Amino acid sequence: MPGKYNGQPCPNAAERTENMSDPNIKNLSGNITGDNQPSRKTALGSKDGFLSYFRKLLLIGFLVLLLPVSSVAQNNACHRMPMLMERFLDNHYAMKSMTDELKTHAVDQMIKSLDPSKTLLYESDLENLRPVLQNAFTRMQSGDCTPLQQVYDMLVARARENETIIKKILGPDYRLDDTVELNIDIDKRPYVKTAAQKYELLKKVVQFQIENALLSGTDLAEAKKQQIHRYELQTRRIVERTPEELITNVAKSFALALDPHTSYLSPENLEDIRIQMQLSLEGIGALLKNDNGFTIIEELIPGGGAEKSGLLHPNDKIIAVAQDRGKPVDVIDMDLRDVVSMIRGKKGSRVTLTILRQTPHKDRFDVTIMRDKIDMKEQEAKITYEMRKSGGKTYRFGIIDLPSFYGGETGGKSSYKDVKRLLARARQQHVDGIVLDLSRNGGGLLDEAVRIAGLFIGKGGIVATKDSRGQVTILTNGSNASEGDRRKVIEFPAEDPRSIYTGPLVVLTSRMSASASEIVAGALKDYHRAVIIGSDRTFGKGSVQTLKPLPGDMGGMKVTTALYFLPGGKSTQKTGVEADVRLPIWFALEEVGETALDYPLPAQTIAPFLDMQANAGPPTWKPVEQSLITKLAAKSRARVDKDVKFAEIIRNNKEAAGKKGIIRLADLRKEMKKENGGKKNETSAELRKKARDQYAPFVNESVNVLLDMAAADSAQRI
Repeated sequence: MPGKYNGQPCPNAAERTENMSDPNIKNLSGNITGDNQPSRKTALGSKDGFLSYFRKLLLIGFLVLLLPVSSVAQNNACHRMPMLMERFLDNHYAMKSMTDELKTHAVDQMIKSLDPSKTLLYESDLENLRPVLQNAFTRMQSGDCTPLQQVYDMLVARARENETIIKKILGPDYRLDDTVELNIDIDKRPYVKTAAQKYELLKKVVQFQIENALLSGTDLAEAKKQQIHRYELQTRRIVERTPEELITNVAKSFALALDPHTSYLSPENLEDIRIQMQLSLEGIGALLKNDNGFTIIEELIPGGGAEKSGLLHPNDKIIAVAQDRGKPVDVIDMDLRDVVSMIRGKKGSRVTLTILRQTPHKDRFDVTIMRDKIDMKEQEAKITYEMRKSGGKTYRFGIIDLPSFYGGETGGKSSYKDVKRLLARARQQHVDGIVLDLSRNGGGLLDEAVRIAGLFIGKGGIVATKDSRGQVTILTNGSNASEGDRRKVIEFPAEDPRSIYTGPLVVLTSRMSASASEIVAGALKDYHRAVIIGSDRTFGKGSVQTLKPLPGDMGGMKVTTALYFLPGGKSTQKTGVEADVRLPIWFALEEVGETALDYPLPAQTIAPFLDMQANAGPPTWKPVEQSLITKLAAKSRARVDKDVKFAEIIRNNKEAAGKKGIIRLADLRKEMKKENGGKKNETSAELRKKARDQYAPFVNESVNVLLDMAAADSAQRI
């Protein structure tokens, strides 16, 4: 029986959530996204972003074990591990029992947390650790954590060893070496096998860290002192952790083993969420994650200072942070919570981030950002117009930029209402086609996305969810055409025919388009309503997360409870929405997406729920035929091959990929000298223009494809 929908949030790349006042059970927005990947992340500068901060930072840091065996074994938190694991398995969409595969994944996650930068442990240590940790997970199912003592002993020994090596490296005979090259792609760097290999690796790592300090204005003596203190502090942290923190990290590793978007929240972190829900938070407007010891920019929040700077990109590494007029502090291998506390601050204050980027031209540079509240107007849908000529006719096209699917408050802002208003304005302008730009849209509210799709399709099912019991729920605009279908239906009001846009439509996507964006793009593709244009595919996050408190003072869990499905029956999980017309990848985003995360759930299918009555009555729109898509793609390839700006993008991406994660200290020094060589300071407006110019080729080609569509349509009418 159709029911009224209550504003359920849709998972997105920023793991945002709206309307979380109910502390019992709420569906969360999720990723690159991609929680991507995407899952050890935090956001700075928005209410939703800060909520995701407390859900993500739990998944990072060193696993540390410190007290005698009896203390660890008798700790109350350890005795509650069986119940905690059972709760996760009972609620998870796919994982229902402690299989050997799940146990292996949990062990892998624990090892990652033990040594995220692969500078602590030897390859032989891993061989010894794996059976110990396997045994630990088996025995923890009965509340016995004693095997973890062996891991603790190894960690303490290796931390003290590293401290001794660093002090030896930085002794009186230490000399700078410009020829040093460091592989910062930790996933592709093997563990060391011998003491000699560890010495050489730590020598490169500390050289890189000292070079970073020197380029920030610190003298060599002070830089050496800082690094020695850093490793002394690392040893002390490993020795001084408590049993509660130990068991918390065990729970985090287990949650991560289920899928990239499932996580455990300690009581402190769950309380943080409740507190932050009531605050108006300020920051730089960026979603961050910790990856192998680096703080990574996962997403830029529209309207935030980071996005306004025009200089930051997803996948940029933050390697140092400086307060206004202060000296930069190296944040490599620093706990994400500590990095966030350094970047956050009061409105009007400034913070300078030192960025490391894998590009052929500039690897290291500084960005100074004014902390501020997110400018909500920057997140609103906007429309611009472009003119094109073809065959003696002048065409007018509208480009709707939709950064997110915002809304949710009664009488407040609504992306659906804004897009509806912009489409009405476009009709008054007699446009010949529309580009819907979702290329930087990480998602948002599900109901807003469903209703926006209805502005282009009319009646029909847009998205479905399936839970662990197999219950399928379809969200539709207007009545569902599938009579006799036993699947549950949530029905939105049918769109006024006068509000439906029926002309040529192109949807611009990218790897950063996630969740709600994928639902809209996928529905428009399944109904043959639009041509999808983008690099190759969207992010590929098709899962639904639910936040649930745990009994007593155990905290809470965010667990994947369902998958999303498109009208054609396919899930967006892993595969995303493939582009009909492919463009070059925008600044090397190959590693952005659900498939780049650990243990993503597999894609699934359900019975299609395409409502073929969607285009039955007036007003009608013309379906996009595959023959037309083939012609449009061929014309686009010919233009892209001749385009100078696309040629530069392709060349830069190839050169960046060719570096294979290698950073050369001589290149860093050269670029820093170039930066300080009298280059004029650019204004915020100039920086924003530069960012738009970098993105312009993709929008421009989308309009070109739209012109081809409109021209073909005009030719057929003649």
